[in-house]
Amino acid sequence: MTEHSRAARRLDGVGSTIFAEMSALAVRTGSVNLGQGFPDKSGPDTVIEAVYDAMRAGRNQYPPGRGTPELVDAVIRHQQRHYGLGLAPENVVVTTGATEAIAGALLGLVDPGDEVVVWEPYYDSYRAMIQFAGGVRRPVTLRAPDYRFAADELEAAVTDRTKLLLLNTPHNPTGHVFDRAELETVADVARRHDLVVVTDEVYEHLTFDDHEHVPFATLPGMFERTVTISSSGKTFSFTGWKIGWATGPADLVAAVEGAKNWLSYSSGAPFQPAIAQALDHEAAFHEQLREDLQKKRDYLCDALAALGLDVHVPQGTYFVTTDVSSWGHADGKAFCAALAERARVVAIPNQVFYEDESSEGRHLIRWAFCKEQDVLEEGVRRLRGVDLRA
Repeated sequence: MTEHSRAARRLDGVGSTIFAEMSALAVRTGSVNLGQGFPDKSGPDTVIEAVYDAMRAGRNQYPPGRGTPELVDAVIRHQQRHYGLGLAPENVVVTTGATEAIAGALLGLVDPGDEVVVWEPYYDSYRAMIQFAGGVRRPVTLRAPDYRFAADELEAAVTDRTKLLLLNTPHNPTGHVFDRAELETVADVARRHDLVVVTDEVYEHLTFDDHEHVPFATLPGMFERTVTISSSGKTFSFTGWKIGWATGPADLVAAVEGAKNWLSYSSGAPFQPAIAQALDHEAAFHEQLREDLQKKRDYLCDALAALGLDVHVPQGTYFVTTDVSSWGHADGKAFCAALAERARVVAIPNQVFYEDESSEGRHLIRWAFCKEQDVLEEGVRRLRGVDLRA
């Protein structure tokens, strides 16, 4: 009898996430976890109290699949207030975090054989959900040190089978914030080839220095073809609540909802009104968070550079990328394994975010600075105490 896997082939190569693997490694080795991107500190106490109020008020059953009305309305106000976008309820769907919004968008919009252009390195759920949908990935590479893309490579990636562009800005893991000129290049391609665009903008409020987040849907003619994904987890430091949303034209949002109805249908009943309150009344939190993160970014970048690593300073997000080839390492996975065992610090090998793990990102490492200052300092102390050169 031929031996075969009981798991479906759609899981080939995507059965686990690098974040789960590395967080488990952190626990096993007693490491400082500078890998997975979650903050050590929760968001505003007033928002936490709002969850208790909602629970006591009986908000403990299934919320509407589209989202609780007050959260949908708060998202509409947020998009108008920050970006001048005029939305209606049919332009919004609440999801179980941004990850489900990505899943809903790809499952709802991509048919088997459709090609999806995606900028690499890319968040690992993109690979999994394109594969689940039966789509074909067509990567465009963001190249160090500035992590910009070549317009001719984007054009070459688009064929007559391309259905969708999957864009992430501010970008995880590189921290690159696409500027208006770059986005106009993408918009031109989308218009000429009549493509749908899905934009993952979960770090929209976490940009540094003078870098500005430009929502893709605000570009001329782009709202009608764009699904925009956001996350309360990143904006308000409640990553475990898993409250995200997708916005866009009614037909595209309906496709996202149509798929997500068969994933979670709905979730987070008491959290949704609390996040509505946060969107309406807690803008000062993410403004202060941005300032705090910039200071932590600067601390970690300076410390890693002082250790002799080549550092790519991020323009946004939670993450900084370093090149460990200066320490004589050619393989990020092997380096991260040694890092945990020898220094008891965990980081993420960027090579897993590329189509070809042996090429562009093989020696790049992602470090998370969305931690308390004493955690960052302990991680740096451990790095200083061990010779990690090959």
